[in-house]
Amino acid sequence: MKLYVTFTSPYARLARILVIEKTLEDRVEIIAAKTRTADSPYYRINPSGRVPYLIDDSGVGMEDSQLICAYLDHLDGKPRFHDPKRQTDWAYQQLEFSARNMCEGICGWVREMARPAGERSATALAHEVTRAQRMADVFEGRVTDPLMQSAPTMAHLSLAVALDVAAKRGFGDLTTGRPHLAAWMRGMSELASMQRTAPP
Repeated sequence: MKLYVTFTSPYARLARILVIEKTLEDRVEIIAAKTRTADSPYYRINPSGRVPYLIDDSGVGMEDSQLICAYLDHLDGKPRFHDPKRQTDWAYQQLEFSARNMCEGICGWVREMARPAGERSATALAHEVTRAQRMADVFEGRVTDPLMQSAPTMAHLSLAVALDVAAKRGFGDLTTGRPHLAAWMRGMSELASMQRTAPP
């Protein structure tokens, strides 16, 4: 299989984490894709130009981190991060999608900051800052929940990746002043898969 990524994308990082956690390194080749580049050869592989993008052993391509992570997790028939019992566990689903939404907001801030200074929207930047602070406050109260103290799930990984991209891409450390969130993140940061996929 071939997994196309960029090494700064938190969504591609989730897929890379699954490759490690599911011991698929010998089956999945990680390939750096050139995105946001005119006429990139990658666009002939994935016309949307987004990452991650996985080509399976039969040559079928799939994109979107949710789909790819679920696919990789189910390859051995023993999903660890997508427990079938949690598909209708709405309390868990709310946590996972809140974490994904938090990550998307932070990524929106990062993309806006990548624009030339004169093209940035101060309104959009301020909106994402306040959104992330609100979400961090929510998770400060939720990480002590048994759902977030269990073995890692996609909710754990999504939140950890979101917090890490904020800390390392100029947004700021969202665990500051939030002791429960900080302690939880320290634990997640000890995962070998988190350490091995740390952005450059």
